[in-house]
Amino acid sequence: MSKTNPSLERFRFQRMLETLESKEGRGTELITVYIPPGKQISEVMNDLRNEWGTAGNIKSKTTKKNVQDGLTKAMEQLKLYKKIPPNGLVVFAGTISSGQLGVGDMETYVMEPPEPIGIYYYRCEHRFILDPLYDLLRAEESFGIVIIDAKSATFALLKGKRADIIKDISSGVEGKTRAGGQSARRYERLRAMHLNEFYTRVGKHITDIYLKLENMKGIIVGGPGPTKEEFLKGNYLHYELKDKILTSVDTGYTGHEGVKEVVERSKDFIKNVRFLEERNLVQNFLYNIGQETGLATYGEQQVIRALKNSSVRTLLLSEGVRRTQYKLQCRDCGKNETRITDNENTVEFENKINELSCTQCQNGNYEILEKTDLFEALVKMAEKAEAKIEVISKHTEEGEMLSKAFGGIAAILRYRQSY
Repeated sequence: MSKTNPSLERFRFQRMLETLESKEGRGTELITVYIPPGKQISEVMNDLRNEWGTAGNIKSKTTKKNVQDGLTKAMEQLKLYKKIPPNGLVVFAGTISSGQLGVGDMETYVMEPPEPIGIYYYRCEHRFILDPLYDLLRAEESFGIVIIDAKSATFALLKGKRADIIKDISSGVEGKTRAGGQSARRYERLRAMHLNEFYTRVGKHITDIYLKLENMKGIIVGGPGPTKEEFLKGNYLHYELKDKILTSVDTGYTGHEGVKEVVERSKDFIKNVRFLEERNLVQNFLYNIGQETGLATYGEQQVIRALKNSSVRTLLLSEGVRRTQYKLQCRDCGKNETRITDNENTVEFENKINELSCTQCQNGNYEILEKTDLFEALVKMAEKAEAKIEVISKHTEEGEMLSKAFGGIAAILRYRQSY
């Protein structure tokens, strides 16, 4: 599937951050470099060379060597780029400590953030600096905000903690007080006509601003008085955006202050939008299991079989799935077999691989042909089968149930399977 999958990309990004968070240096030896888009690589290289020279003043020979080696690796990575990518670049490098004093492995990671980063700095600490990337992770999904009353409308986009004002328009509609010389009925008729024209303009702006935005979870409409409800009841919205209206919020202000009010009042609601999506997905799966419709299955082997048959409509993967898939081959008879184990048990499994007996010839033992992350292996199969992929958090009761009761791997099917 060529189209990006928000929940999958979010999970991969989060898992990379978890990997980096687990790394620790012996001292302040781990290099973190944040580079915003538009920064000249030559300027960054010059700054890192200066830092390499400054590191020569470190008294500890081991620390000095590790810091300078990390800076050298960071510069080697930067040489692979002609210019900084559109969202910027983050480089991590350093000697990761091991149980043996003074011994560690040099590791280097380069990440292109999912959103543009606006900071430029170099840090040398005992851990990699990840807070700015965690902030981006929390800000990945966006929400449209429309503040409307009879006099004006304001359009904004909320990402994480930041609400950016996109546009302000005025209605040109006069107040309810009747203009001199006009009958009350004629005045109200003209005012209603002008309001209708204003609502039509608001609907067009909403379409232009929000229709094609990626990762936009929905639109919140706010404002004082009944104007927002009148607008929503009318036929002013593009048909694809009608289902994107999440809620309406009463505010005491219009314009930019109204946007701030909506952001403050909608925090809990916004946080629960994705959780609601996840609940519905898991509840759909549970319904099919409970009613024995034959349109759902779970478990590693059952889901793998369904993916191979291209019968999976939606693959549900818990974010807690941490397993490794091994493809084994018997050294005697050549039989191939697949085994799956939890990541925490991989070292023990690999140490005992020679003790496993072949299920076919009973005599031989196995060798490892291939070792893959089960999560990514399932994603690859789902993409080949053109199945939708949903990564489910454990922040809801349903998500916890998917993880614990069903092993974190389940599928909603297109049709019943026959075995």
